Amino acid sequence: MIRTDKEYNKAVERLEEDQKIIEKQRAHFEELGHSGEELDRLMQRLISFHNQLKEEVEAYEQMRRGNLGKLYGLNNIGRWLIGIRIALGLSQKEFAERLEVSPAQVSRDEKNEYHGITVEKAQRILETFGVRFEAEIEEPISSPQKDDDHMMYA
Repeated sequence: MIRTDKEYNKAVERLEEDQKIIEKQRAHFEELGHSGEELDRLMQRLISFHNQLKEEVEAYEQMRRGNLGKLYGLNNIGRWLIGIRIALGLSQKEFAERLEVSPAQVSRDEKNEYHGITVEKAQRILETFGVRFEAEIEEPISSPQKDDDHMMYA
């Protein structure tokens, strides 16, 4: 995941370099007589890495535009919190200052994508930046059934 403008700029440069390498490698394999499915198989790994980096660049650009997408479950809240900072156009240092924590703490948290973050810490970040999200229930929750004065849940 790209977290900073510096990482983004390096990734964009890498994409340009990779495109040239892909073209050269394809030409080389074609000169050796490879074509069709064989050529595709030989190029697959290089193209796969290129496409993965391209997706990361596109995701960062989406975040910079404020398009964080929906948060489905709390497993991805770390990426979403990083996206908030990116959408606000704040550096990790500026983000840390607003949260009154050290830049090193923000860097560590983001590197780990806020894995293991407490609800309180997530709430503090959201409140500090005026962000809120809503939860909704996709399917009705079954109501508890009584069984001899004991509650059982479906």
